[in-house]
Parts: sequence; C-alpha cells; structure tokens
Amino acid sequence: MLSTADGAPIDLDGEFLDTPFTDMDFDSLAVLEIATRVQQDYHLAIPDEAVADLTTPRDVLDYVTQRLRESA
Repeated sequence: MLSTADGAPIDLDGEFLDTPFTDMDFDSLAVLEIATRVQQDYHLAIPDEAVADLTTPRDVLDYVTQRLRESA
C-alpha cells in the first residue's frame, strides 16, 4: 500500500492516474523516491530535469514506457 509523506494511506481504487502527486500529498522527496525506484527496478536513468516533469502517475508510466521502447 502506498502512503503519503505523513504516513496516510492512499486509495488507489479510483481514478488516480491523472491526479497530480501534490494533490495526493506527495512532496518532491516522494517523487524523487518514485524515480529512484523506477531507475532501480527498470534499470533506466532518469535525469533530474525529467523528474521535475513527472507530476502524475500517468507521467511516470508514460516516461517508463517510452524509455523501455527506446531501449528495445
């Protein structure tokens, strides 16, 4: 289960792909942690300037999908 920086659980049962991370109480450190996990799990480098553009879960999915297609 995901949680916000203050430990509150996040409900992922609804429409959340286009919800900004800030609306889910994710701070910049939480977004950086997401980027770090993606880099580790998928062996993708994510430049700092790209992390700044990852403002929703859909942005993360689209970025990872695009990078994986480029490396295939």
